Amino acid sequence: MTSPSRPLDDTDRALIALLQSDARLPTAALARRLGVARTTVVARLARLERDGVIVGYTVRLGADAEDAGVQAYVGITVSPRVARTVQLRLQALPELRQLCSVSGEFDFLALLRAPGTARLDALLDEIGQIEGVTRTHTSVVLAVRIDRRA
Repeated sequence: MTSPSRPLDDTDRALIALLQSDARLPTAALARRLGVARTTVVARLARLERDGVIVGYTVRLGADAEDAGVQAYVGITVSPRVARTVQLRLQALPELRQLCSVSGEFDFLALLRAPGTARLDALLDEIGQIEGVTRTHTSVVLAVRIDRRA
C-alpha cells in the first residue's frame, strides 16, 4: 500500500465501513448514508483506490457455504534461505486461503480450506514434501467463535 495522499478522515472511514458490510452498495446509496453528494463518494473512492487503501472488492460467502468443508491452520518450519521458494509452491495450492510469515516456533502460518478430511490429508502430505519444509504442525478448526474479518 502506498502512503495515502492525505490521512483518512471520518467520512473515509465511514465509507470504508459501509463497503466492508456491502461492497455492492451503489454510490447514490453510499452518498445518502454518509450525507454527502454522490460526486463526493465517487471522488473519495477514486482516491482511496489510487492510494491503495482500497485494493479490491470481494464476495463473502454465507454461513452455509463457509461451513462446507474443513479448515485448518498449519504451522510450517522451513530450512534457511528457502522461504521464498516454499511460498511460491504454497501459493499454487487453491485451498490456501492465507499465508503469514510469523515469529516464534514456525516460519509460516497457513490457513487451508479443503472440501473434506481426505483432501486436507493430501494437502498436508503435499506441503510436507515441498523441498525445504522441515516440519509442520496442524490444528483443524472445530468451530469459529468470533470472526471480525470484513
